[in-house]
Amino acid sequence: MTAATLTRDALIPRNPDGLGRGLGLALLVHSLLLVALAFSVNWRSSNPAGVEAELWAAVPQIAAPRAVEPEPTPQPQPQPQPQPKKVEPPPPPPKVEPVQKVLDAQIAIEKAKREEEKRKEEAKREEQQRQKDEALRKQAELEKKKKEAAEQQKRAVAEAAAAEKRREDQLKRLAGIAGATGEPNSTGTAARTAGPSASYAGRIKARIMPNIVFGDTVAGNPQATVEVRAGPDGTIIGRKLLRSSGVQAWDDAVLRAIDKTEVLPRDTDGRVPSSFEISFRPHE
Repeated sequence: MTAATLTRDALIPRNPDGLGRGLGLALLVHSLLLVALAFSVNWRSSNPAGVEAELWAAVPQIAAPRAVEPEPTPQPQPQPQPQPKKVEPPPPPPKVEPVQKVLDAQIAIEKAKREEEKRKEEAKREEQQRQKDEALRKQAELEKKKKEAAEQQKRAVAEAAAAEKRREDQLKRLAGIAGATGEPNSTGTAARTAGPSASYAGRIKARIMPNIVFGDTVAGNPQATVEVRAGPDGTIIGRKLLRSSGVQAWDDAVLRAIDKTEVLPRDTDGRVPSSFEISFRPHE
């Protein structure tokens, strides 16, 4: 049997005895296919997968062309809803304090300023009063010192006057004891009105000069003149610098030497002048 014979035999219809059963099966399968397609279109949004079935006819026959499946109706896709733009909330309005609170704050500030100014004024017044009190205190102390100095000077003058009076009284008493011959109105203190001998000054210097302690070097040979007062027995009762030598150290040395001598020698007549002047030089 050749290939042409086989091909032709395949196209030859089968025995008519199986035609009805094959046609029924074909109709049943197509009916089921249509139902499945309809159900798939209505209940599913995705395209259904194709179903293939191999049918065998009772007799050989040419199959009818496959039914073209209708294009599935595209389901409307839900359109994305536009997202509303996010609106930024407006910035909160500036916090406004109640009017009463603002007024209270201003009143408190003004009050604090007034109190501060008051404290400054009080501190200023206190400082001024302190300075005034300090000035008054110093003035009072100065006046007190001046008063004390004046009283001290007054007491010194009074004491000097009393000492001078006592000295004069003593001289008068000593002169009276020695038998003074002066006139009643005489102001001298010697027992007799008579001057010392020519050699008496040298004898007095010879007594006083060894007591002079002076180690300074002076220019020239300055002279210090001193008044010396003595009692009838030669006791020195007073001395006073009449004319300074111009060198304070030499003047002081002479006065200290007179004080140290204490007693003067008697004159040739056995008397001691009550008062006399005597001069001293460094180089004698």
